[in-house]
Amino acid sequence: MKQLIAMGGGGFSMEPDNPLLDEYILNQSTQKKPKICFIPTASGDSQEYIDKFYEFFQNQNCEASHLSLFKLENRDIEGFIMKQDILYVGGGSTKSMLALWREWGVDVILKKAWDNGILLAGISAGAICWFEEGLTDSYGDQLEPLPCLGFVKGSCCPHYDGEKDRRPSFHNAIKEKSLGPGYALDDGAAVHFIDEEVHQAVCSRPSAKAMRVWWQEGKVIEKLLPMKYLY
Repeated sequence: MKQLIAMGGGGFSMEPDNPLLDEYILNQSTQKKPKICFIPTASGDSQEYIDKFYEFFQNQNCEASHLSLFKLENRDIEGFIMKQDILYVGGGSTKSMLALWREWGVDVILKKAWDNGILLAGISAGAICWFEEGLTDSYGDQLEPLPCLGFVKGSCCPHYDGEKDRRPSFHNAIKEKSLGPGYALDDGAAVHFIDEEVHQAVCSRPSAKAMRVWWQEGKVIEKLLPMKYLY
């Protein structure tokens, strides 16, 4: 079974007092004490970000570790990744992250991990990277489309309600066909895929939404996914 959980925002880095999404991720593992590895490449392996990860997950029933490509501790990246039960990708610059992953072959290893039943999860950059394409702020001055890994079909836009330019930019990209149809994720919302199909959408905030977005008959259509509030 191939599992993937894409979060628009939330988790330990955005909602430190709301553990619902991170607990949900841990609960999807069949292991009694899952091994969860944080991959903070998109943040440039920010030490503050890594510390926040350990601050939360070391208090959970799991074995926490992280993979740094800037301060590599183990040359056997594939061996390290394939020993994990959950891979949790952080936010930051999606474009820079993907470039570095490809240089190190991490993109290929992640596909192998996913095919072998290791759960993939991530927030923001760590969410859109799994799709065919996404809307990113990696370029700095404006939001732009970016080709991604294509593990699941469609496009993705995180922070849909959290950043004022996200929704209009996603709509415009779909209208102009620089992005194909896809998923919009509010902060606090996540979509859980099993074998490349939507299993369910969950949220850590009662108002958070996830939706499918596409262009049809001259307008952008938004269709809300049924949401399960985690409480």
